[in-house]
Amino acid sequence: MATSNSQLHSASSMQDCIDACSACAEICWRMATTHCLEKGGAHVRYPHLALMLNCAVLCRTAAQFMLSGLEQHRHVCAACAKVCAACAEDCGAIDDMQDCADACRRCASSCAAMGGEAQA
Repeated sequence: MATSNSQLHSASSMQDCIDACSACAEICWRMATTHCLEKGGAHVRYPHLALMLNCAVLCRTAAQFMLSGLEQHRHVCAACAKVCAACAEDCGAIDDMQDCADACRRCASSCAAMGGEAQA
């Protein structure tokens, strides 16, 4: 039997996660396409830039899954939590990337809670 989102998570916690995902997607995309390109060096190395752009895409996808009301959001949120944690670590190791790292940490924490019931 399918379980509704309201049974899995409160509307407030889901909205908080949607907001965290949206904010993380926005800052990762914006910083990757402006700040990192302007700074050069470590900011534009392939692994870093690709991780930021893909993190932004996955955060948007997680938000869309939650907004759709499908219980499969749990699986996307679990993956998003892992990618955001990796992006936070990567951004935290590069100068002038603390805002992005902080947004990724917030999103990782929120998505980890939202994806907590995900099963393989």
